[in-house]
Amino acid sequence: MRFIEPHGHMVSRVTDDYLDMVTAGCAAVCEPAFWAGFDRSSAQGFYDYFCQLTEHEPKRAAKFGLPHYTWLCINPKESENVTLAEEVLAIIPDFINRPTVLGIGEIGLNKNTRNELKILEQHIDLAARHDQLILVHTPHLEDKLKGTRLIVDAIRNETRIRPERVIIDHVEEHTVRIALDAGFWAGMTLYPESKCTAPRAIDLVENYGNERLWMNSACDWGVSVPLAVPRTALEMRRRGHSLEAIDKLIFQNPARFLGQCPKFKLPTTL
Repeated sequence: MRFIEPHGHMVSRVTDDYLDMVTAGCAAVCEPAFWAGFDRSSAQGFYDYFCQLTEHEPKRAAKFGLPHYTWLCINPKESENVTLAEEVLAIIPDFINRPTVLGIGEIGLNKNTRNELKILEQHIDLAARHDQLILVHTPHLEDKLKGTRLIVDAIRNETRIRPERVIIDHVEEHTVRIALDAGFWAGMTLYPESKCTAPRAIDLVENYGNERLWMNSACDWGVSVPLAVPRTALEMRRRGHSLEAIDKLIFQNPARFLGQCPKFKLPTTL
């Protein structure tokens, strides 16, 4: 089995996770910037975090033969502080050209506030000005449907952004069609306690097909499973999906989307 982990917060994981992922067939891991479990108090803290993502974590992953890529932003949970968010946005261009940066993400909304939406629009403008891919975080639970619609509208209002260069992550049954109908990609996040369980994700594939869809673990400091993607692939096999269909979903699809960034390279041998 081969797979790409397109959304994993590896700075919060131990080195054994890297070893397990490589052993299971992981060909690359991509790490969006995200909330650290607490609100950071300064732009300097984000500067150090971006250095961690672009300098230190790729070296740690490389010890296990795993290419590590990243996305940069200030997470929507911290966007309510507009002054701080704009200070962070101002330093992102200093990192965009680093060799492992894929784009802007995971941007989006948390509680669907005006401040969050303002910073989302500034992230979208930043991506447009620098011709970057976009990875979107959609809100949790009761805020997800409204938030997804607000996000999709905000991106579609920016005519410089091509929809095929945007992935709307954390989709569920009631939001996946919104993303796909807008021409975006959609990501299914496999969490044991929230978002999509493996059976629900497979149901989505069976109902909506496997075009412009990927699966990810979004493993972080909370209850999450770095091997959620290959474990779900095994469940797909038990449900009768072909090896070719599984490979398309967990390897070919993320490779196709991420490959729109010329920096994204897969190992020539696994």
